[in-house]
Parts: sequence; structure tokens; C-alpha cells
Amino acid sequence: MDTRERLIESARELLWERGYVGTSPKAIQQRSGAGQGSMYHHFHGKPDLALAAISRSAEELRARAEAQFSGPGGVVDRITAYLRRERDVLKGCPVGRLTQDPEVMGDPDLRGPVAETFAWLTGRLAGLLAEGREDGELDLRLDPAATASALVAVLQGGYVLARAAGSPEAYEQAVDGAVGLLTAHVRRPAGGA
Repeated sequence: MDTRERLIESARELLWERGYVGTSPKAIQQRSGAGQGSMYHHFHGKPDLALAAISRSAEELRARAEAQFSGPGGVVDRITAYLRRERDVLKGCPVGRLTQDPEVMGDPDLRGPVAETFAWLTGRLAGLLAEGREDGELDLRLDPAATASALVAVLQGGYVLARAAGSPEAYEQAVDGAVGLLTAHVRRPAGGA
């Protein structure tokens, strides 16, 4: 891994752990093993490096989600796989946690990748749910946009509940509830029991 990549990865980890204010250039340099000159050779300053780190976290979140969304099975199976995939629940969502950071939310450039990621995730879920309705897998009364927003809210809220409880069980329970609500809209075959 080259110096630029080590700087981005170190900034990503520190932003996830400490937030923007707690992520000093010195801490990034120490974690990455890069000197001050290297950091400023690759980035114009902390905001520039933070933007690269946040953008990378957002890209990875979308790629991991898309792996489940485009996987095998019906729409409900794919969404369930996404909801239940392994996560570092007690650490929180690397993108979602940034919404609690006033420095990130107060800077339109830093907030941009966060907002775009949640818009993409909600839109992608809504598209899958609409596909499930069109294919007859899901009840026509299901509102894809509202349900997609609720699923994203459950995930993010599940992280908060788990962190508050100090246990991933709260997250798992929230996901189980969301899956139960979603599967309640699965259409039963005509004449089925």
C-alpha cells in the first residue's frame, strides 16, 4: 500500500473511531507511518484528506451493499442478506456515524458523500422493493419509497441501540423486526396455505 493509500485508510479509521475533531493530522501521520511532508504532498490539508477518506468509506458501503442487492434469490432474500450481513455493530456505521459529527455535517463538501450514500441506499432499496411488487413477490400495497426509508432508519437506529446497550443484540433485534415487517408483505401463492 502506498503512502497516499495509508493516509486515506488511517484517516478513515480515525474518523470512524474519533470523529473529525478527534482526528488530528498528527494522529493520521502516526497511524499511517507517513511524515507531515508526505501528507501535505498528497493532500491540501485535513479537510482534503477527510473528504478522500469519507468518499472511500461511502464507496465501500455502496459496494458491500450492492454485492447483496445483486446476489442470488428473490428481492426479500437479497434485502434480508444485506440487513443480516456481518457488521462491526458496536463500532457503528462508518458513514452513519458521521451524521453525528457537527464538523462534517457543517461542511457541505464533507457532508456530500454521506448524503449521497444514504440517497443511493434508499433509492436502491426502493428500486428492489418496486421490482418485488412488479414480479409479484411483494404485496402491491407495499410503498417502496417509504419502506426503503424505514429499512435504512432501522439499520442506523439499530447501530445506535446496540452502542447504547453495549451489545449487538439490540441491533439484531431491530433487524429481525424489519425482516418480519418486510416478509409480512410477501404474497402467498393462490390457493396456498
